[in-house]
Amino acid sequence: MTADTLTPAARRILDTASELFYHRGIGAVGVDLIAAEAGVTKKTIYDRFGSKERLIVAYLRERDARWRAVVERHLAAAPGHREAVIAVFDALEEWTRSDGERGCALVNAAAELSAPAHPVRALAVEEKQWLLGRFTALREAAGAPDPEGDAVELLLLHEGAAVMHGVGEVHAAIDRARLAARRLVEQG
Repeated sequence: MTADTLTPAARRILDTASELFYHRGIGAVGVDLIAAEAGVTKKTIYDRFGSKERLIVAYLRERDARWRAVVERHLAAAPGHREAVIAVFDALEEWTRSDGERGCALVNAAAELSAPAHPVRALAVEEKQWLLGRFTALREAAGAPDPEGDAVELLLLHEGAAVMHGVGEVHAAIDRARLAARRLVEQG
């Protein structure tokens, strides 16, 4: 089931579950609470999604798709490859203002559901590999001497900024990461 083929009840379930999972944590939110908040029965949740695990995966996939769209919009607006690297940090700043004050939902979910075989782990790895690939392609297009190495450093800056913004322990974490990224791209 894709987001555009959801029934109205499934859409309410997914929207409700997404809000609850992100703000309260996956383990703290049971199917009873989702049903009550969405105005459906537990049976409707299972009929539409099959299991809580599949609902979690749907929540994370949809959130990841929205995140990627924000990044791609910022990349498309960047005037060049070096500026595009910085645009990813601009995307992060926009995202955290509107959708991500608690940090990365995939990282949070992977921390809660830490079994290596859990599908959440694969989703988190897939998203981080996607972003690493975007950074690598940008550095290759800019003619950087070590695009793969730069991409790893940029990913670390990005993920560290997301975590520290969510935790709130580093003032202006995203701004500082953006400045460090700018220094990195100006070197080569």
